[in-house]
Amino acid sequence: MRDMAEPLQPSSLHEQFGDIDIYLFDQLLRGRIGDGMRVLDAGCGSGRNLVFMLRAGMDVHGIDENPNAIAAVRRQAAMLAPDLLAERFTVQPVDAMSFESASMDVVVSSAVLHFARDEAHFNAMLNEMWRVLAPGGVLFCRLASTIGIEDQVKSLGEAVPFFNDSDPKRLKRLMLPDGSTRFLVDAAFLLEHTRRLGGTLLDPLKTTVVHDTRSMTTWVVRKG
Repeated sequence: MRDMAEPLQPSSLHEQFGDIDIYLFDQLLRGRIGDGMRVLDAGCGSGRNLVFMLRAGMDVHGIDENPNAIAAVRRQAAMLAPDLLAERFTVQPVDAMSFESASMDVVVSSAVLHFARDEAHFNAMLNEMWRVLAPGGVLFCRLASTIGIEDQVKSLGEAVPFFNDSDPKRLKRLMLPDGSTRFLVDAAFLLEHTRRLGGTLLDPLKTTVVHDTRSMTTWVVRKG
C-alpha cells in the first residue's frame, strides 16, 4: 500500500504535466518558472496548469472564486504534493487578493482576463496581479483577443470594424465566431498596458487563431 505521505509518481506524460497550457509549458522549458520561485495561479480553476509544478515541489499558490474549483485543487495537491498546505489554495477574487505586494515571482493568468465584465474590471484584475508580482517577476497571461479575426467578432449582431489606437472605447465584450461572449483585447491595448505598467515584453505577442472559433493571445511581461 502506498505511503500517503509520498506523492504519486507519474506513469505517463499526461500524468506528469496534466492539461497544462502549451504556452505555459514553453515558459517552464525556458527556465522562466522554476525551483525557488513563488508561483501564483490567479484564477486557477481545478488546477490544470499546476500538475507539474506540484509534482516538482514548487512553491505554488492558487486562487479562484469558485469554491468547488478550490476544493478540486486541494484534492489534487494532497495527492501530488502532500506536504503542501491546503491553505495555499483559497477562494478569492483576482481583483482583490489577500497576498502582500511584491510577494510572487510568477503570476499565471490563463483564460481569466477575458471574463472581465468591462474595461474597469479588466484593469482591476490586471493591476492586482501586477501589485503582488515582485520586481523582476514574470506575468504570464493567455486571453481571448480580436487579433486575426477582426472581421469575425460581433456586437449586437453587427460586424465590428477594425480597431485603431485612436479609439479609446474600442474594447468591450464582444461575440466570438463560436457564439461565446468575452472581453476582447487587441495588440494595441496589450502594448499600451505593457507601457503603462512599466513592464517589458519577454516575448512578442503570440496569437493562435482557431478557424471560425476564437483567437487566443499569449502576453508575457517582466516587471521592472
